Amino acid sequence: PPVPHTRRGLITERVFIPSSPPPPLRASLSLQMFLVALSFAYFAKALTGSYMKSTITQLERRFDISSYLIGVIDGSFEIGNLLVIAFVSYFGAKLHRPKIIAMGCLLMAVGTFLIALPHFLIGRYKFETSVRPSVNSTNNLSPCPASSHRALSPRSLSSGPATGCERESRISMWIYVLLGNVLRGIGETPVQPLGISYIDDYALEENAAFYIGCVQTISVIGPVFGYLLGAVCARIYVDVGFVNMDDISIAPGDARWVGAWWLGYLIAGFIILLAAVPFWFLPKTLPVPVDKKKAEKVPPECTSFIKDSPHFLPTVKSLLGNPVYFLYLCVTIIQFNSLIGMVTYKPKYIEEHYGQSTSTANFLMGTINIPAVALGMFSGGVVMKKFKLSVLGAAKFALATSLLGYFLSMFFFAMGCENSKVAGITVSYDRTEGLSEQESVLFVTCNSDCQCSGRDWDPVCGEDGITYVSACLAGCHSSSGSGKNMVFDQCSCIATGNQTATAGHCHLRKDCDHIFPYFLALSVITSFIISLGGTPGYMLLIRCIKPQLKSLALGFHTLATRTLAGIPAPIYFGAIIDTTCLKWGQKSCGGRGACRIYDTTAYRLVYLGLTLGLRTVSFFLCAWGFVVLRRHVRREERTALTNGGSAGAELEANADQSPRASEQNSERETRL
Repeated sequence: PPVPHTRRGLITERVFIPSSPPPPLRASLSLQMFLVALSFAYFAKALTGSYMKSTITQLERRFDISSYLIGVIDGSFEIGNLLVIAFVSYFGAKLHRPKIIAMGCLLMAVGTFLIALPHFLIGRYKFETSVRPSVNSTNNLSPCPASSHRALSPRSLSSGPATGCERESRISMWIYVLLGNVLRGIGETPVQPLGISYIDDYALEENAAFYIGCVQTISVIGPVFGYLLGAVCARIYVDVGFVNMDDISIAPGDARWVGAWWLGYLIAGFIILLAAVPFWFLPKTLPVPVDKKKAEKVPPECTSFIKDSPHFLPTVKSLLGNPVYFLYLCVTIIQFNSLIGMVTYKPKYIEEHYGQSTSTANFLMGTINIPAVALGMFSGGVVMKKFKLSVLGAAKFALATSLLGYFLSMFFFAMGCENSKVAGITVSYDRTEGLSEQESVLFVTCNSDCQCSGRDWDPVCGEDGITYVSACLAGCHSSSGSGKNMVFDQCSCIATGNQTATAGHCHLRKDCDHIFPYFLALSVITSFIISLGGTPGYMLLIRCIKPQLKSLALGFHTLATRTLAGIPAPIYFGAIIDTTCLKWGQKSCGGRGACRIYDTTAYRLVYLGLTLGLRTVSFFLCAWGFVVLRRHVRREERTALTNGGSAGAELEANADQSPRASEQNSERETRL
């Protein structure tokens, strides 16, 4: 404000002294800053989570572990979240919420960096190969050792003695990834409950829903960038900058290829660190809006809940005694099992079944599937608002879209590819179709004069279009060239042409190239249709619960789905996928490593069968729940008419089941 400047008692001039913005403006600016910071935190955590999904096959190959263990690592995020969710939810609101969120972001960043740490401890990646590097390797070398012992196996030609076995035996490096993911889960816990509650407490009533919607919308963008980051890093060799790339004889489509998985975690960790910075400068509290002050005369839900803590168990009993809520909870747990298992291993399915590289699979997930899901959820909300669906209408819409997506998904079974022709595994050496589970069929007359190892995976592509496990098992007696241009000659097991073979797997499944675009199109359509019912289904959960129990119902729903779906689904999906492996790799110190080739037909049946089988079970519960809901609505409509025909039928939430229902007229379910 202007302040008079006097000289000899006369006002000669007016000097303007800057002042801080008025309190309402400061509060508005702080809330907007918090909204931007929270949106970026949502983006960062969603990016990191989707990037973890995109690196599944990379981690399998780098640490020589099975899909089952990958499932354990993936589920460890939910374990970390559940360890502290009760503590954060109860005490977090009493503390400095922005700083608690900042500490959570820091913990997420530490966990993300910890996941990348094994790359700098484990040494260079060594894969099974008999291909010579380009330096001083022009001389002819026989891949068919005639020695009586097996020391000259392809492994011994490539990597020499296993020098790191003592260190590897002491600790498995994937433990660091597991612990890092647990820390990510712990750090992510306060972001959502404390962030949303902060906005709800200090935003105007008419703006709160819009702000929360903006935050959720920004979070949808995170998985898109997460999968795209995974696509970029998967094309970069794991030890880029430390090896001569001319010596690397494998390409991104090879089952032994490992991309720079660690690089993406460093980038994601840095992004999360940036997300933590603004929260340190935000205030603990803001001025409460006028409309919220008036509402303070009514005890807040959390306050009444704390006062009624002796009635917690009866309240939970009342909640679970609501048949509509209980059946909805069971349905979503089963469908979340199907969804989480399917999404976790979908990039891997695209790789193994359709012969795409990890980079291509991640790129397609980020640019096609995730946007289709986001568009479906948004469109479902638009439909809900435009047609003003009642709770029964929302249930019908969610069930219809889910059923339509389910029947369309059945066509995925018809979009199968035949197995790659691998001699001794999927076809016999005499070209007879058939699967083999015994290693002994790899050794036949045409390679009997070679002392080959049947444990290694070092494929070569013969002129006959068949892949052989190694040049030695193809009966090749000489080789020329080096690196990716190496050619094996005089291969006695190849009966056509010049009896030559080239390094790498054969990619001659033209039927897959024709089917794959149709698979992508159907995948986008089903993702969109199923996601259409997501928003109406969630509104059904909110509308069938008494206002006093709404937060408890939402929290219990989140806890149940994370515990009974988020943790177990990746584990048992991975374990079942492991049963379809036809050829396992070998660790440098011995023992079973990552799977090198799957039975694609069996993979398709167990992956799709488990996904759709779980949804089939959920539909039986859906039908039951729909009947219960319809009866409940009709009963309440008749009751409303009997009581004088109220302006709108209300859902009463089994008032007789609550210990205090008879004393509170307000304990009615949310008006439709």
